[in-house]
Amino acid sequence: MSILVLGASGFIGQVVSQTLCDEGHAVTGLGRDIARASARLPAIAWIACDLARLRRAADWQPLLEGATAVVNCAGALQDGLRDDLAAVQRDAMLALQSACAERAVPPMIIQISAPENLAAAGTRFIDTKLEADTALARSGLAHVILRPTVVVGRNAYGGTALLRAIASTPLVLPLVDPHSPLNAVHVADVARAVADAIAGRIPSGSDLVVAGRPTRSLEKMARFYRAWLGLKPAQVLRLPAMAARPLTLLADLAGRLGWRSPLRSTAIRISGFGVAPAADRETLWTSDPLIRLRGEPAAAQDLWFSRLYLLKPLVILTLSLFWITSGSIPLLALTRTAGLFGAGLSTDTALAVTLATSLLDIALGLAVLVQPFARRALLAMLAVSFAYLLGGTIIQPALWLDPLGPLVKIFPSIALTLCALAILEER
Repeated sequence: MSILVLGASGFIGQVVSQTLCDEGHAVTGLGRDIARASARLPAIAWIACDLARLRRAADWQPLLEGATAVVNCAGALQDGLRDDLAAVQRDAMLALQSACAERAVPPMIIQISAPENLAAAGTRFIDTKLEADTALARSGLAHVILRPTVVVGRNAYGGTALLRAIASTPLVLPLVDPHSPLNAVHVADVARAVADAIAGRIPSGSDLVVAGRPTRSLEKMARFYRAWLGLKPAQVLRLPAMAARPLTLLADLAGRLGWRSPLRSTAIRISGFGVAPAADRETLWTSDPLIRLRGEPAAAQDLWFSRLYLLKPLVILTLSLFWITSGSIPLLALTRTAGLFGAGLSTDTALAVTLATSLLDIALGLAVLVQPFARRALLAMLAVSFAYLLGGTIIQPALWLDPLGPLVKIFPSIALTLCALAILEER
């Protein structure tokens, strides 16, 4: 079969694409950022495309040529600089359904959605998902809707990455609502359900929650991950819900700048409600995902990832403040700062250079806060840092012996910038 996988570069999408490819299907993967995924999965044909731009049936027709099935693994948690929930989860999906209905032989649609009972959390994430689900159920198209609970696997992204980070916290396990239910399903079992739906082993028209047995509490999941990482048991530090409020506000602000933090208000509201299949809901039960994870022992890099996960925003923020501050301070005494160039430059030239470098520093400090610009800003920081070292050495070599070490201090900044580049990838 020829299968189009939407969101194929994501956490779930890559496993689904690989599983279908292993079963002999011809898989085309559609994603917004496909550079890394296309290198990891070279057997898949890749198309770089943003679903938010596919909001008309005509936009989909070229992509559907020859496709016998479409698997939607795409989604976004919350509106932000890079994400438009209504466009991606509702409008694009309604356009896809219309495009499929127009074809002589409509492809089957496998929709990976979310458990309906999470609608009680009152989030646009769930609301837009359910709008597309309802339209698909009424479309008359061959389809299967799968609603996995919390998806875990050997890799981690979003909420499961946050859970690993919490589990690696020194001395304690800081949790809000540690007794809230948290059902998990292994990503390989979700991929298996997709393959079964395409093969007809799950009947068309099915709408199933996909869950693993048993349902555990958030505390038990955190304790499992702590042991999995090879860390000693720790006492739970129960935090009041209000304690998470400042972090949520900051995470929402970061989301507006393109960062997809699992601490955003949507994730907190859903986790506070608890994630577990409803008792009266038709559920596809799978094996215990934690047994599978025990068979995939953690290594040193897993512990590094877990500990660096919460440090990443601190690293980015520190670099931003460093560059903004280093650019702002000279502006407070522009003439005096320009005088540090000594006889190497004329007064006017020294003033111009000081003003230009100060504004450049501030611009880079602001740019690194915006996720789509972060990588380029970090690379520019490295280039500018080395330029400062070279320029300072040529124009005013005495700065190397200055008691405050203005040139020596550039080296820690370079090291921190390299660390930020190393951990910048989200997937």
